[in-house]
Amino acid sequence: MDKVYASAIEAVADIPNDVTIMSGGFGLCGNPENLIRALKEKGSKGITLISNNCGTDEYGLGILLRNGQVRKMISSYVGENKTFERMFLTGELEVELTPQGTLAERIRAGGAGIPAFYTPTGSGTWVSDGGLPMLYNSDGTVAKASEPKEKREFGSREYVLEHALRANFAFVKAWKGDRWGNLIYRETAQNFNSMMATAADITIAEVEELVEVGELEPNQIHTPGVYVNRIIKGETYEKWIEQRTVRPRD
Repeated sequence: MDKVYASAIEAVADIPNDVTIMSGGFGLCGNPENLIRALKEKGSKGITLISNNCGTDEYGLGILLRNGQVRKMISSYVGENKTFERMFLTGELEVELTPQGTLAERIRAGGAGIPAFYTPTGSGTWVSDGGLPMLYNSDGTVAKASEPKEKREFGSREYVLEHALRANFAFVKAWKGDRWGNLIYRETAQNFNSMMATAADITIAEVEELVEVGELEPNQIHTPGVYVNRIIKGETYEKWIEQRTVRPRD
């Protein structure tokens, strides 16, 4: 029942090449920073990453991208990262773009054992009709494009079939956790973390505060420990800022 690992390095030590990893976070909020750094040190390659975005050039999942460890991204928002843009357009990275709400529901469905679902989002666009570039050749031509998706009408409205997502590993970041893996997230840092925790074969959680069993108020727990396989206390948190806008005074 005690799922605590001594360090992030120890928690990711068995992650091989060519696996699929979900990683929580929205922009640079709620990122499992310590696990990401540990995976960079581990050096696993050929990774398919499922995450809302890929951090920035210097922070978050962007450090794995820059280190040549990522083969494919399944994401919603891919801005703020020039390395991502360059690698995508030169054929070094495959990208499966997914509407943000659809991405969240595909992950939630994966955790709930629902293989697929219909949604009106993306109907009548490249999302449903296919042709969205996923992989480029080095000369800028399209090497691979998305396939058309199954569509059906419900109540005179067209819906698109989307398949659930699961992963070999999930990295999640919580505010507090106990030795059994029960987790509490803080405010918007919950983002994709809670649903990803349910949708992987092995879920690894890092927390800012590691407490003893019984110290967490049961009604406040967001992710029950049954979904968590490993837990570590993060050593450092940099509290990154994605963009800072300074407004002139009146």
